[in-house]
Amino acid sequence: MKDADARALLRAMFDAALDVARPETCLAPFIAKLQPPKGRTIVIGAGKASAAMAKAVEDQWPHPLEGLVVTRYGYGESCKRIEIVEASHPVPDAKGREAARRILERVQGLGADDRVLCLISGGASALLSLPSPGLTLEDKQEVNRALLKSGANIVEMNTVRKHLSMIKGGRLAIAAQPAQVLSWLISDVPNDDPGVIGSGPTVADKTSFADALAVLAKYRLDPPASVLAHLKAGAAGKVDETPKPGDPRLTNVETIMVATPKRSLEAAATVARQHGCEVIMLGDNLEGEARELGAAHAKQAVDLLKRGGKPVVILSGGETTVTVRGKGRGGRNVEYLMAEAIAVSGTPGIWGLAADTDGVDGAEDIAGAIFAPDTLARARAKGHDPQAMLDDNDGHGFFGLLGDSLVTGPTRTNVNDFRVTLIAP
Repeated sequence: MKDADARALLRAMFDAALDVARPETCLAPFIAKLQPPKGRTIVIGAGKASAAMAKAVEDQWPHPLEGLVVTRYGYGESCKRIEIVEASHPVPDAKGREAARRILERVQGLGADDRVLCLISGGASALLSLPSPGLTLEDKQEVNRALLKSGANIVEMNTVRKHLSMIKGGRLAIAAQPAQVLSWLISDVPNDDPGVIGSGPTVADKTSFADALAVLAKYRLDPPASVLAHLKAGAAGKVDETPKPGDPRLTNVETIMVATPKRSLEAAATVARQHGCEVIMLGDNLEGEARELGAAHAKQAVDLLKRGGKPVVILSGGETTVTVRGKGRGGRNVEYLMAEAIAVSGTPGIWGLAADTDGVDGAEDIAGAIFAPDTLARARAKGHDPQAMLDDNDGHGFFGLLGDSLVTGPTRTNVNDFRVTLIAP
């Protein structure tokens, strides 16, 4: 297969994965079935897709509504009845804290005839940052930065976040009672656990203060004294726990998954088959160190190439982790892809793409990248050492110097990482 054709196919699969998860598409059937309540409809939400979700509701639902959602800077939409606030992600800022405070106030004092429509997508945890009493925004920023560098997975990170918050871990739903709470979720987490997506502001929490302390201990993190004191007080029963499964205060809550990583991978698989490719689906919940997964997928690709036959596509999703040791411009997807390219070692007939479906890999406004059989050779010709750049966690620097970064701009959706390896002799 020609290089240009391989790259076009990789991008077509990625675009198909995005299209099926766009709010205007995935919310439409749920909006069409939604009946107005006797009382008010209050729309709230948070996440990288929340503004686009709010616009879809506003454009497609003709009944009265009002509300407020918070999204990442650059991910806003123009709405008339729902206020859109932009704030910082992945490290929270004062705008996110203020938006979270106002959202919590919006749902209080409602009646049984009112409905809260909660729109949650990936990124909500950082954007809905309302510290527990006794904690500051600076405390949460410090903990967030440490967690992001530690190698902790999303379940572990959100276990800590939920126990430092006034709004996460089901607390938002309790504040809205006795109103009906309907949550529409776009999943960006392995296994689509609603308690993990955005730290589950309207969902019962299976984790505890003790679990949060265990995460900090596992990764040898030294949080601010106020954070440690708060978590220890919670573990000792001196601070109210998050609501647990079976809590009667959550009986009036309904949660619906409107888009998932699996559906996006299936859309990409359809494109691959239309182009005559065999598809190997590894699943939508792969985790672990990004570079280790990349090396494992490279070995699988080389073995498949030796087998011969028609082109093969390996698809996977999930959320890997990166233990940051270098000073480069890295994200987990480019870390994965660099490791895969190095392990493939220029073998002809193998290409790969890895990207975050929200358009942001790590803290960069770059979704991910593409590698080709000549990637390593081109880098070395420019005087760069691929392994040294990987060791420095400099994936964005590496692919940027080759012109192989994948820049989408704000996609306004988020169904986690998308990885595809194309084996085409």
